[in-house]
Amino acid sequence: ARPVRPARPSGPSRVAVALLAASLLLAGCVGPKEQTTPSAGTGPTDGPTVDPDGGLDAFYGQTVTWSECGEGFECATIAAPLDWDDPSAGAIDLALERAPARDAEARLGSLLVNPGGPGASGIEFLSSAVSYVIGDPVLDAYDVVGFDPRGVGQSSAVECGPDEVVDEFLTTDFPLASQADVEAARERLADFAAVCLEETGPLLGEVDTISAARDMDLIRAVLGDEQLSYLGFSYGTFLGATYAGLYPENVGRLVLDGALDPSMSNDDLVIGQAEGFENALRAYVEDCQRGADCPLEGTVEAGMAQVADLVARAEVDPIPAGDAEVNGTLASYGIVVTLYDDGSWPYLTWALDEALTQGTAVTLHDLANIYLDRTSDGRYTSNSMIAFQAINCLDYPMVERDYEDLVTFTKEVETVAPTFGQRFGMAIGCETWPFPPTGVRQEIHAPGAAPILVIGTTGDPATPYEWSVRLAEQLESAELLTYHGEGHTAYGRGGDCVRDVVETYLLTGELPDGGASC
Repeated sequence: ARPVRPARPSGPSRVAVALLAASLLLAGCVGPKEQTTPSAGTGPTDGPTVDPDGGLDAFYGQTVTWSECGEGFECATIAAPLDWDDPSAGAIDLALERAPARDAEARLGSLLVNPGGPGASGIEFLSSAVSYVIGDPVLDAYDVVGFDPRGVGQSSAVECGPDEVVDEFLTTDFPLASQADVEAARERLADFAAVCLEETGPLLGEVDTISAARDMDLIRAVLGDEQLSYLGFSYGTFLGATYAGLYPENVGRLVLDGALDPSMSNDDLVIGQAEGFENALRAYVEDCQRGADCPLEGTVEAGMAQVADLVARAEVDPIPAGDAEVNGTLASYGIVVTLYDDGSWPYLTWALDEALTQGTAVTLHDLANIYLDRTSDGRYTSNSMIAFQAINCLDYPMVERDYEDLVTFTKEVETVAPTFGQRFGMAIGCETWPFPPTGVRQEIHAPGAAPILVIGTTGDPATPYEWSVRLAEQLESAELLTYHGEGHTAYGRGGDCVRDVVETYLLTGELPDGGASC
């Protein structure tokens, strides 16, 4: 089966999931989202001209030109080196959008935001961030700047052919039950990657996180900020920590919410996320069964088994969903997306009740579409899923297992995640991707950096709390804020306590000595 792992974090989940689910409720379907290609009149579509032969000085010396692109927002495009190790190799575009500081006299500078992924669009996230996440005092003091990292969205982006090609790769059930199945899966990945390489070109080999962190320093400099202030969620914490490791002297105020441990291996990530989602599903089932209308009967273990059986049955016999159908992969996506935020649990109850009692999966299909950034008619509204693949294949050392080794590893995953273990463990990775991985998994200490705030949520399914603890321990200047709750990330969804700590830090640079707990 097409794996769910590693799960695709995408910023504060109340924004990324609950608001989209609410639109599903109101409209009866998943409506089209803003396209990743700007239409006429929404901002510049041609990037600035930078002579790569001028080296890095030419890139750092460019001037950014802003234009209005919606009420209260301004857009721009800057140039970055295609290859940071060889600036003469050419340039790519980085797309920016900002909400200018509301109080010019109180302005502290720019605050870059990244919603995670990897592959999520900071531009698409910006309007939600300023409306639902970031508090007024911070909006008064900072130009909040969303950017699409290299390979993503409106920046020079990874492309992998028409939606039908992407859809087959992302959503088809391909069970791995033999070595022949494993070889077939590797061949499918190679075929898909060949399309990506043809459509994207050499950029496909340059979308690693280190390059994206170097882009952030370029953005900092072009915006005129001596130090980088940054708000990163989920994968955005890895991007921010990478930046701190590369440029500790340029660190301003960094908030890293829902952290990844940069020293983790791919296996550690898979096992940790599988266990995280298992625990989140268990918390959901317990909550569901305390209510009167829960479709999951019996004990908590029986309820967990009903969810697992539903996915297994969908893989063998897809569930009707209006004009579509839901297979095992889509069922898994539809379940997982609601576990990012406990505010989305009612939608999971609705979807399970529909599937278990009515034998239809319209809601589960719509929830899967939210996860995929896909409309009800199969059109992808962003390139987030394929950018996710491309970035991770460069960032994590390759793991290659034959069928028997996969079975052994899956059994290890199932010891901590019996419901999700099969889908997280029984999957190929990047064995036949056209570019070898360049990332090195190691601790990041960033000696000499200014104080950094790391936030961990105790019930976080996608970035388990222990990862935030470990990142805070690694970064020499970090303090940890612990949010006791369910769901992915905390700022914007963890109440006044979390908000007060984050915004005091962003406005004054002060952190609670020894950390804090909310």
